[in-house]
Amino acid sequence: MSARSNPATVEDCLRMGAGFSQGDRNWIVEQFTTLDARLASFPVDGTELELSVKDREAKGQKVTLECWVAGRPKIVTTSTEEDLKAALNDVRDDLRRRLNDSKTKREPRNNRHLRDLPPVEPAVEDEQPEPRS
Repeated sequence: MSARSNPATVEDCLRMGAGFSQGDRNWIVEQFTTLDARLASFPVDGTELELSVKDREAKGQKVTLECWVAGRPKIVTTSTEEDLKAALNDVRDDLRRRLNDSKTKREPRNNRHLRDLPPVEPAVEDEQPEPRS
C-alpha cells in the first residue's frame, strides 16, 4: 500500500513501553499530534513508534522514543528532562527534526527530475590519447 492511501499516524503506530500504561496513551497521543504531518509520508504498515520511560517521576528519569520506518535506519530520541510533559515534548521535537533530516538526505529537495530518475553513472572512456607531433 502507498503512503497516500494509508498514511502513518501517531494514533496507529504508537506502542507504550516500560513505565507507561495504556491509560497514559490518549494524552500522549494528543501531545504527539504534531508528528502526524511528518509521519503521513510513510505507510502505516511499515512504521512503528515505541515510547518508554525509566525511573518515571524520579530525579533521573529518562524518556526514550524509538521510531522504525521500513527501509530506513531506526531513530532513537531521548530526554532527561525532570518534568514528564517537557521530556515528551523534547523527544517528539527531536524525532520530528531527525525524520526531516532523514528525508532530505534521501530525496533532493528542489529537483523533481532527480527524485524521479535513477542516479547517472559516470561514463568510462576507452579511447587512447592522441599522439603529439
